Amino acid sequence: MSIPTKQSAVIFERSNGPLIYKTDWPVVQPKNLKPGEALVKITHSGVCHTDLHALKGDWPLDTKLPLVGGHEGVGVIVAIGAGTTTERKVGERVGIKWLADSCLDCEVCRNGQEATCSKAVCSGFAVDGTFQQYGVSYVKHLTPIPDGLDPVQAAPILCAGVTVWKAIKQSNTNPGDYILISGAGGGLGHLALQYAAAIGLRPIAVDTGEEKRQLCMSLGAETFIDFRQSKDLKADIRAASGGLGPHAAVIASSAAAAYNDALEYLRNHGTLVAVGLPADSYIQANVFWTVFRALRIVGSYVGNRQDAIEALDFAARGKVKAIIKVQPLKSLEEVYEGMERGTIGGRIVLETGA
Repeated sequence: MSIPTKQSAVIFERSNGPLIYKTDWPVVQPKNLKPGEALVKITHSGVCHTDLHALKGDWPLDTKLPLVGGHEGVGVIVAIGAGTTTERKVGERVGIKWLADSCLDCEVCRNGQEATCSKAVCSGFAVDGTFQQYGVSYVKHLTPIPDGLDPVQAAPILCAGVTVWKAIKQSNTNPGDYILISGAGGGLGHLALQYAAAIGLRPIAVDTGEEKRQLCMSLGAETFIDFRQSKDLKADIRAASGGLGPHAAVIASSAAAAYNDALEYLRNHGTLVAVGLPADSYIQANVFWTVFRALRIVGSYVGNRQDAIEALDFAARGKVKAIIKVQPLKSLEEVYEGMERGTIGGRIVLETGA
């Protein structure tokens, strides 16, 4: 297989700096791969709000610079580093996720929580990601893509899908329970609605606008509450969940207020699952009422390798389908502008042209 030396990629050279579309970005050649690495020809990449956070430097962590962002890449392995022992094969379809690598030998990795490994390496943050035609990643964390699953559908599952599926698994809910999804019409939220409905939960969607109302109701929401139209959001949420409040709330929104509101509308023994990452924000939990009402606050950070397999399986079986708009790689700046305005429903997937 002929592998080019140059490729198209979108990079930035400084935090909050301009995006640069390049057609002469270098391709790592097979002879330069280290043991444990693979070169993947990337055909599609989803766009996640995390990618925008990385560009803007919103988090108290430094990114690699210059950086190729992106961490929802679907493609084909075209080379594997010499000396690598792996079940992955050249020609196999795989996904590159947010978690590019971890040690798999520490306590958290052995417990299936490898995203919090102290040696974790993240795609499109600490190493170059998937907004390019050929990317290097680590075979231990490449995820096989099920046969027959459209790469356009697979891409957003690799981060958005696995993230909300893991969050729902941590919500302490059972079939028939009410689960509220904040930011339900967005890239994470619209998938969370579908996973929740698929396992027999009763989803309550919170977002704003008629377009998002229609979207959420079509994807399995039992109730839609427009937070801009509601005169008493917490009362409306309790009314939609039997008067007691939902059993859990998954906050997929990047609005800080959504977290503190949840601690007031959850029913006793309810669970707040923190997923969205508003910049420089805090959860203000009243200690007395948190204890007295037996509330749980859980941080849920992406998912492990098995979570990714499960999340993709839902999609392969047609139980979960992302609402997607496909755009060319060079349109990434326009996509980010739409994200900042809050005008993008569902997910954007970029075609790399590879």
